[in-house]
Amino acid sequence: MNSQTREEESSKEELDKDKDKDKETAEESESKRLLSSQSPSSSSSDDENEVAFESREKIVIVDFDSPESIQNVDFVPPFSWKKLWLFTGPGFLMSIAFLDPGNLEGDLQSGAIAGYSLLWLLMWATVMGLLIQLLSARVGVATGRHLAELCREEYPTWARFVLWFMAELALIGADIQEVIGSAIAIQILSNGALPLWAGVLITASDCFVFLFLENYGVRKLEAVFAVLIATMALSFAWMFGDTKPSGKELLIGILVPRLGSKTIRQAVGVVGCVIMPHNVFLHSALVQSRNIDPKRRGRVQEAINYYSIESSVALLISFMINLFVTTIFAKGFYGTKQANNIGLVNAGQYLEEKYGGGVFPILYIWGIGLLAAGQSSTITGTYAGQFIMGGFLNLRLKKWLRALITRSFAIVPTIIVALVFNTSEASLDILNEWLNVLQSIQIPFALIPLLTLVAKEQVMGVFRIGPFLEPACYHCYLSAVILFTESNNSIAKRSG
Repeated sequence: MNSQTREEESSKEELDKDKDKDKETAEESESKRLLSSQSPSSSSSDDENEVAFESREKIVIVDFDSPESIQNVDFVPPFSWKKLWLFTGPGFLMSIAFLDPGNLEGDLQSGAIAGYSLLWLLMWATVMGLLIQLLSARVGVATGRHLAELCREEYPTWARFVLWFMAELALIGADIQEVIGSAIAIQILSNGALPLWAGVLITASDCFVFLFLENYGVRKLEAVFAVLIATMALSFAWMFGDTKPSGKELLIGILVPRLGSKTIRQAVGVVGCVIMPHNVFLHSALVQSRNIDPKRRGRVQEAINYYSIESSVALLISFMINLFVTTIFAKGFYGTKQANNIGLVNAGQYLEEKYGGGVFPILYIWGIGLLAAGQSSTITGTYAGQFIMGGFLNLRLKKWLRALITRSFAIVPTIIVALVFNTSEASLDILNEWLNVLQSIQIPFALIPLLTLVAKEQVMGVFRIGPFLEPACYHCYLSAVILFTESNNSIAKRSG
């Protein structure tokens, strides 16, 4: 009897062990299926395919594992300020695209022509941009591949090349605005001694600055961008304090939605601040700069949580900077004769005429802020160009060669544009309008792949977006497309 009982107990133990093994095997295979490509130890994959960051370049997230976090792959560690600091960086690099010279021109024209009335749109457009960037970060963390790589793997060859061409076109359009913005700032700070084309050539050298900084590691590069963002924030905050915009009008502009037929183009300029096609590709690659264990779903969720906090803070700061610029020009030029003539080229001169010189002339403060915006955005453009070209075409090139190729793609057209359109201020403003049209045409070629892939279970696994978030994302996308279409029609009619 005892032997029979022992046999039953041992067979039951063996059965339990088999069940535990099967469970462990299932969990392990699920982790591998969903996140295997993210593993930093797969050196053979790194050798065969283009990757955003090599294993040695990634930042190690220092952690003190509890017994529960070691045993349970789904365990999400508690919040830590030190960990948040380690994850801080990619969101601020991404936020640079919200502050490039093209966006600053949209802000100043919005303030000069529409006054405070479009501040509500700036706020909600930033929220919409945050949603899109969070999805981009989610794709990068959960799959271990950035959007360009996923498009290469998930789409047929013809579609991949179409998407690559459109992404490059969007990047060139954005880069023209950024480089010319930097060139204008250099012209202001040199008292007109350096012409626009010379400023373009100086700005073109930023790819070598980028390569120099990249050799010192990701954190050093992120620190440089933090300094540039701080420079912008201090410059425009100083101007905000000097001009003293109306606090009451500012609050009404944020809280009360108003949109008239005469301000539709300015509204598009505001929305254009947040939907930059190349930025969608960029953010999904930047988040891979942290070393995250792909076999622990809890750690992947933890990374998504920290990136969400960091991106929200970064875009809050970018919203404040855009708010400063809009209200400065709303206070100084709304309802004046200069309102319809003001642009990036002559904005500094108008500010000096309106507010004078002083100890720190407002013209030079504007020039410093504009230069910081232009330089930071052109360097992130170089970064984005590398990820886009490498991801779509799977190129394995040395960093200096890849940066030089991607920089040349944008700089050559920019120099031509600078020479052709340097005849008058009005011609540069018209160019900027048509570049915004170009950007709006590229939006579907970045957002549709993102929204399709982030909702696909075969790609995202347990991290795919739910049924509530998916229609909300498509609603944001359609709203932006309709607004851009209306603006493009008005621009075409005015040009015709």
